[in-house]
Amino acid sequence: MSAEPSLPHHRLPLGVVSELMRGEGSPDTLGLLLAAERSRRLLLLRMLDDSIDLGPAWELLSRAQGHAPQVVEDLMMYPQTGMWLATALRRLRGTAQGDEPPLWVVLGHVRSLAAAAGLRAGLDFTLDDVPVRHGRVPLPTLGCAVLPVTEPWVTATVRSEGGSAVLERGTAAVPLLGPPGPRWHPVRRLTVGPEDRQLSITLDDADPYRTYPRPTEPRPLSDEAAAHWRQLLERAWAVLLDEQPATADAMRCGLLSLTPTVARERFRPRSVTSGDAFGGIEASEPDDALQLAVTLVHEFQHTKLGSLLHLAPLLTHDTGPASPEAWYAPWRDDPRPLEGLLQGIYAFAGITRFWREHRKAASGSDRLAHFEFALWRVQLTRAMRQIRRHPRLTPLGTALLDTLREHGTRWRTEPVPEEWLTLARLCADDHAARWRAHHRRPTAPAVDTAVRAWLGGASEPPRASASDSPLVPDASARWLDSLAVLVRYRLSGTDDDRIALDGPEKTAARVTGALTGDALLAMGAPEAARTAYLADLAADPALAGAWAGLGSALTRAGTDPGAARLLRGRPELARAVHRALTDATGTAPDPVRLAAWLGPLES
Repeated sequence: MSAEPSLPHHRLPLGVVSELMRGEGSPDTLGLLLAAERSRRLLLLRMLDDSIDLGPAWELLSRAQGHAPQVVEDLMMYPQTGMWLATALRRLRGTAQGDEPPLWVVLGHVRSLAAAAGLRAGLDFTLDDVPVRHGRVPLPTLGCAVLPVTEPWVTATVRSEGGSAVLERGTAAVPLLGPPGPRWHPVRRLTVGPEDRQLSITLDDADPYRTYPRPTEPRPLSDEAAAHWRQLLERAWAVLLDEQPATADAMRCGLLSLTPTVARERFRPRSVTSGDAFGGIEASEPDDALQLAVTLVHEFQHTKLGSLLHLAPLLTHDTGPASPEAWYAPWRDDPRPLEGLLQGIYAFAGITRFWREHRKAASGSDRLAHFEFALWRVQLTRAMRQIRRHPRLTPLGTALLDTLREHGTRWRTEPVPEEWLTLARLCADDHAARWRAHHRRPTAPAVDTAVRAWLGGASEPPRASASDSPLVPDASARWLDSLAVLVRYRLSGTDDDRIALDGPEKTAARVTGALTGDALLAMGAPEAARTAYLADLAADPALAGAWAGLGSALTRAGTDPGAARLLRGRPELARAVHRALTDATGTAPDPVRLAAWLGPLES
């Protein structure tokens, strides 16, 4: 490739920065971000070329650029190219983690990239030492060839002459660029929407760098699976064009590839982006088109913020203690670093806006839309409140949070039907309580003073027991959203999904991590939920979710307000004191009575 004499200086006009701070972004704004990403890719490629000899691959890329510059431009801007460049440089510097292919396979991917460029440019060439990964040879943006080999890591030759291309190893030869077959799986390009507002995106099942943050081997989709994804994308795109037209226009510029993965449990999709792979999304098969539309909005937010972070920092470098800060993210089970929380805030601002618009489009009749909007505006506010004026925020970071907080303030004034608003608040508080029950641990002195006071017959606990509980991350914390998932089943509106049709035990069994009490609470039976949570605690007093759920049940029932307040705000204290009392006396105290006694500490 020919080296550019200099790369442009990238500056974002104030209006563009204002758009991004609001969580928005026009096609022109996306164009500026893409231009900056292009410069970053070229710099990374130059760094790689300075580190190793790219040899024949570099020569072929240069020929392709001279013959068909747009082909090389497309390949360089492909999300997976950015992911590969970053991965290769990290491997060279010894900073990559996890089980990965040999270094020569990672670096040799440049030959796959060059072969794809030569093929797309229509050049005659022969390129040796193209990596074969468990029998598969991915050619970026083109597809994946399959060779009959048993070794995990070998090489092959790509040969192109007179418009015919073949992959060779020994006596095996696989024709390239032809129709789909057992040995050649072309990448599918999906184009959906009306002619003047089309989304064109690659459905990538072949490139090893399509999964983030670690590469995985090619897994070609069946024709049936690809057709299903096309249908889902068509319907999701129609939703976005109708309800989020400005966002859809920007997505046409900034969404480049979609990596499908297997479906997950209902209402629990998984999706990922990477700052190294601008425009790429990895997503599990969604429940329906609406969920895919939400996923596209979610990950597009990450894409925009990731690109902005390449141009201007939102946080200063962390120079704090060896043990970094971690925060409560209402959309996660685990404590998150400040950088991760900020990314989540930006993404869920987009999700909140999506549900706000969707409930308008549904003419106010969509119960699930009301619930989701109410839930995420509460959670967004809770997340932002934690880090407002954090000392690591740069002026731009502070302005971004202030702007999003202003949106959140306006959103909180918008009416939501009381039933769904109450459920949303209940689920938000329940998630926070479960998170605390898992990840907060009261200090030994705080527990000891409470135990002595209880055993001594004190009318209330000493204030010394009110000291804050330090963060002690619990790797076993999973499925903290069980109550919200069960509520979504209730609100989904189809007969077979109305959880009241099943008994609470069967209903809970449909949702991983859910307790019987969670199902009863979602069904609107808080007194029965209280009984179920107490039964769970009698069987396993350490069950964090049952302590938090008990607080939710008491809150919903309007009984034992002191106990409810304590279990919503400090479930970890009740759990720890209960265990200490049981160890000291051999008899477990009544959880509600204990929580009510501890209640003044949460006044």
